[in-house]
Formats: sequence, structure tokens, C-alpha cells
Amino acid sequence: MKADTQQEQDSIRVRFAPSPTGHLHVGGARTALYNWLYARKTGGKFILRIEDTDARRSTRDSYEGILRGMSWLGLDWDEGPDKGGDYGPYVQSARGVLYHADAQKLIDEGKAYRCFCNPEELEAKKEEARLNKLDPVYDRACRDLEPGEIERRLAAGEPHVIRFRMPLEGEVRFDDIVRGRFTFSNADLDDFVLIKSDGRPTYNFAVVVDDTRMRISHVIRGDDHISNTPRQVHIYLALGYRLPKFAHLPMILGGDRTRLSKRHGAVSIDHYAEKSYLPDAMINYLALLGWSLDGKREFFERQALIENFSLKRVSKNPAVFDNDKMEHINAEHLKKMPLIRKTILAYHTLESAGCIPADFSVDLSKPVDLKLIGGTEPVEDTAAEGEKIFNEREFRRLAMILNVYGNRIKLLKDLPSMLRYLYKDDFPRDEHACHTWLKEERARERIRLLADGLEELKYFDVATVEEALRSLADRLEIDAGELIHPCRVALTGQSVSPDIFWIIVFLGRAKSVERLRAAAAPRG
Repeated sequence: MKADTQQEQDSIRVRFAPSPTGHLHVGGARTALYNWLYARKTGGKFILRIEDTDARRSTRDSYEGILRGMSWLGLDWDEGPDKGGDYGPYVQSARGVLYHADAQKLIDEGKAYRCFCNPEELEAKKEEARLNKLDPVYDRACRDLEPGEIERRLAAGEPHVIRFRMPLEGEVRFDDIVRGRFTFSNADLDDFVLIKSDGRPTYNFAVVVDDTRMRISHVIRGDDHISNTPRQVHIYLALGYRLPKFAHLPMILGGDRTRLSKRHGAVSIDHYAEKSYLPDAMINYLALLGWSLDGKREFFERQALIENFSLKRVSKNPAVFDNDKMEHINAEHLKKMPLIRKTILAYHTLESAGCIPADFSVDLSKPVDLKLIGGTEPVEDTAAEGEKIFNEREFRRLAMILNVYGNRIKLLKDLPSMLRYLYKDDFPRDEHACHTWLKEERARERIRLLADGLEELKYFDVATVEEALRSLADRLEIDAGELIHPCRVALTGQSVSPDIFWIIVFLGRAKSVERLRAAAAPRG
């Protein structure tokens, strides 16, 4: 579906404008993504703007966290505080002169006024309104002060704010791409503050000035901003500015259907990066929180999202954040990832966990073609991209391990615990499995015989190892499983693993024999 005409596409400019009062979280990341997708789909520009008007809560750490999260997700911006552009500065605290110029214009035209009410008076009036079960709105006490009175108070240096002069009658309307038309009665809107007493603009005022001067064509943001929009529309109209197109995105809920928050485990995007989620998987899942192509397809690579994204397909209904589904999406991306890329990521994950270099080294000297185990790339080619970075022998071994493990791998963060037995001798052991399969002397004698047989093999590849185990089972007149199960527990500490013959080869002759004999040793 073609979303816009060519003329509209040529002028599309969207923005993500976070406040640096915390790191980038799921809701903000989803908003940034939808803006980014729309810009990339239409050939428009994606702008990053930092809205730091809350000086008390804004921090450098939060600012850097936002940029770090955006960069990890791969949401590159065309203009921003670190890139510049024709409409900067891209940090609100550096744009004060623009806000004061527009505020003065509104005062000069009688569309705004100075309010000298002190905070204590205002709070007392609000409390009185609450007690009388009335809306605690400003009573417009300074709306019609005489010019002379205003000049006298200014000359005396009395602190004041600048308020918008809201029309007392009529309605304000705006159209929303996602939700249709909204209509608000002006009688329900107060004379809100434009410039605070410390000279800083309020959010509603600054966002209008910035969006206009940065030529933002589409304001795509969360639906918690719907209540702000009628006030912002009034500012646009009062200043004679063109309205952008609005698109308010659905709320994101936790599993209990309440607004997503930290108590649901909602944390910063940094958390998912630290847990080794894949950025493309995170992008895929965030896209599904409010948007759908056909209600069925869930797996999207980045380019497919760009090609298929449309604001007209954004839902009005809240989206539920589901960690299990996110992990499933992550697993699907791992499954479909080219083996060499997966191996590079896995290598770094294992290296960070101290698994590489291994306590023992296995020389898979006989070339093995991954096609034999369902792969598409020969092992000897997989180290090419990382030959100067990685231990080539271990890189080849890990590529084979990952291919054998296949869809068992859901998250990269799980690899150190899943694969520890292939790298360390202090791997976790399932005591129940050990008791079940290794407690009987007969079982231990069988794996001792298996250790003897493996030690004598001329070749140590999967086919030869499998033949040796099955031949021993035939000689002992038992089912092969009666050898395989205690062998698996002895080598991996677990009752479940990938193909045991590959595990034996991955461990190598010396380590396999050592562990089998240790498991077969007499019990004290």
C-alpha cells in the first residue's frame, strides 16, 4: 500500500524527542522505531531531539543511555545533537531564545499574558477546589490585569509565568492517522503555562516551537500525549504555524493489563543488550507492539519491516508486552542467522564468560563439512571473517557445536551455562540424572568398557564413534540406549543433550575417556 504521494514523501520529517531523565525504555524505543521505520519507508528524515527542559531531573548519564540504546538497536538518525543539521540546536536547553521570541509574539498579540500568582497561592486554590470536588484549574486571576499593573510588577522584579489565553468558548479539533478525529471543548481547557518563572519553556510550548522550526511533518508518539494535543493545536493556530499530522500509538501493557512499568520487569534497552538479545530480534518484537502486517506473520527482518510498515496498520488497541514471545522471536532470529555471524556472536559471549580459551583443547583435525550435519557452510570457511580475531581452531569447533545445537539456543546469554561442559570441568550436574544412570555398578562397568573402546579408535569422527558404541552394545547384548544414557550423563552432567556422538567428538578423545573413567570409578 502506498502511504503517501511523492510530494508528501519529499518533505517527510519525523522525530524522536526523549527526555534525558532515565535510560531508553521499551515504550520510548517503540516510539523511536515507528518514527524511524516511517522515515526509512518514505525516504524522509529521522531527527533525534533531546527535550531537557526538566533541568532538575535531566542527567548526562540518561542522555548517554538514550544514545547508547538507540545505537544498539540500529536506529540511526539523520539529524541530532551529535550529528548537527540545518535546524539545530537539537537540545532544548540551547534553544531558549526561540521560545521567548514566540512567547513575546503571543503576548504582543493578546494571545498570552503574564501571571504573577505565587505557587503557594495557586496550591491553596487547587486544594480548595479539590475539597469542593471541582477541577483544580487556574482561576485566571491575572488574565485581565491592567497594563500599568503589569509594568509595575515587572519593574519590581516580581517572578511570573507566561500563560496562554485560552478561548472561553468553542471547540478545537484535530485528525489522527491512527484514531481518527478528536474534538475538545475549549471550556475544558485551562490557561496553561508557556514559560515557567525560571524562564524555561513548558513541554507543550517547547514541542510546538521545536516541531515547527524543525519542519516536522508527522508527530508520531504515544497515546499518553493525546490530552496534550488540543493545547498544542491552540499554540500552532495562535502562532500561525501549520499543523503537522498526528499519529498516537497505542499504550503498552504488562501481562496484568495495566500500564507497563518496572514492576512488570520493564527495564531499559541496555538490559536487553546486556542479556545478549539480538538487536534485530528486539526491533522485530517492538514493531509488533501495536503494528501488524496481516495478523499472522510475526518474523520480520529489518528490511522487511521498512518495506511493509504503514501508520495505517497501527492498531488503536493496547499492546501487551510478553517476555516469552520476545524470547521466541529472538530464538527465531538466531535460528535464521547465517552460521558465521552466529558463531562470531557466540564466541564473544563465551569469551566474556571466561570459557575461551578452554581448559582443554580439541583438535578436529579431520575436515568436517557442515553440510553433513545440516549446515550450509564448510567449517574450513567459517573462520575467514574472524581469522585475525578468533582462535581459528576453536572458531571451527564452535561453529559445528552451534549447528548441532540448532533450535535449542534461545538466547545468547544462555550459551555459557548450556555449553560449559564443552569448555570447563566444573560444569553443573543434575544429581537426579547421575543417581538414575550411574548408581549401578553394571552401568559404570559398561561406560568403563566404552572408555577403553574410544581410547583404542584409530579415527575419532562421528561415524567411527557411533559404530564403536553400537558394536559394544551388541557385544553386551543390550540396547544402545543403555550405553548412551549413562554416557551422556557422565560427559555432560545432564540427561538431555544433542546427538551424543557429536558431543563425544566435540569433547575429543582424551576428555571423553577421562570423564567416562571418572564416572565409572568405584563409589566410596
